[in-house]
Amino acid sequence: MSGRAPAASPPVPPGLSIALEAGPAADVQALFARRFGDRVPDFPHHVVARVALHDARPALCYIHFTEHQGVLLGGGACIDDRLLRRLDAGTRRALKAAGGPYQASLRWAVAHFASRFPAIFGYCGDVLAERADRAVGFESTGHPHLLAYFTQPLDAAERARLVAIAHAVGPF
Repeated sequence: MSGRAPAASPPVPPGLSIALEAGPAADVQALFARRFGDRVPDFPHHVVARVALHDARPALCYIHFTEHQGVLLGGGACIDDRLLRRLDAGTRRALKAAGGPYQASLRWAVAHFASRFPAIFGYCGDVLAERADRAVGFESTGHPHLLAYFTQPLDAAERARLVAIAHAVGPF
């Protein structure tokens, strides 16, 4: 598990914008509720990928991140598959080339947060999401479903300490 510096500005597929939003808008709430049957957490951080569609910019992907004891925990990721099917073929090809909306959003989030946290963790039980996590650079931690992205070189003891912090949270 070696630390790596993420790209300063990861490429974002044409037609997609990815940003940290202050709070979840109504379309993000609806997307999250459809996927998880619950409300978006009311605390930071909300990464939202929006896509150009006619005169609107609806949410295509959402990921929630939580600061916890010096690390960042990422979860609650969801994609609007119905919206994805409505996009034009060129936009879908560009998204596919970027690994999909989740992978593009996760790559952006890692680059955005890397300077603030020595490690970013994901708790993943979905095979497709795990494939995207690993493509971005997340690694196994020795705990089921818990993946880590170390943003800087850390010795084994420090990596183990940070993994223990994230593991103690349980599913997030």
